[in-house]
Amino acid sequence: MDKKLQIDLQKTPKHVAIIMDGNGRWAKGIGMNRIFGHRNALTAVRESIEAAAKINVEAITLYAFSTENWNRPKLEVEGLMQLLISSLKKELPTFQKNEVKVNAIGNIESLPKKAQNTLADVINQTKDNSRITLTLALSYGSREEIVNTIKNISKKVVNKELNIKEIDEKTINNHLYTFNLPDVDLMIRTSGEQRISNFLLWQLAYAELYFTDVLWPDFREEHFYDAIIDYQNRERRFGKTSEQITE
Repeated sequence: MDKKLQIDLQKTPKHVAIIMDGNGRWAKGIGMNRIFGHRNALTAVRESIEAAAKINVEAITLYAFSTENWNRPKLEVEGLMQLLISSLKKELPTFQKNEVKVNAIGNIESLPKKAQNTLADVINQTKDNSRITLTLALSYGSREEIVNTIKNISKKVVNKELNIKEIDEKTINNHLYTFNLPDVDLMIRTSGEQRISNFLLWQLAYAELYFTDVLWPDFREEHFYDAIIDYQNRERRFGKTSEQITE
């Protein structure tokens, strides 16, 4: 049976975030270097975006490169940056065809200039697309994001642009990188690891977490639907009791 047919389109998550893990192990398993694994993960990216769009998910965020990833071997980092540039150029026609709006979060200014320029160009060319928003977390770390948020809010308080008594959750949300996105409903992590790894700590407050042993280069549309089906079989209570939800 087609797994997509098992999904209730009225109860799909608005925002799905994915930690794309396992590229290096996948490559090592077939005797290749890590960058080979990253290159062969593009099919997983494409199928996940397309699957999300088919079931009316509004936003999908991919953890593409963390602040900690800068500590990886220089050749791997350079390869990842080149792959980012070539992939964005290659996928642009697909983004346009499928009405994908591209967004980016993180310390974008730390990326190589060529990567920044390519990313800015793709974001600009897809800004009017409205079927689904694809957010790439690049040079992203959630703790750094929260620190920057606190600093920016503090500046406004010091400059008397904001009264400290007015600060609430909405204030913080409006100063995060993800100010224009809904909170994450479902977070998927591949490769069997069960960690959040400094990813969207604030935004994941009430997210359902789904972990799969599938390595990211092997992740396909059917695996994405497995996560959605699992999500729809959970009871999301947001602090309430089961009885309150039923009522």
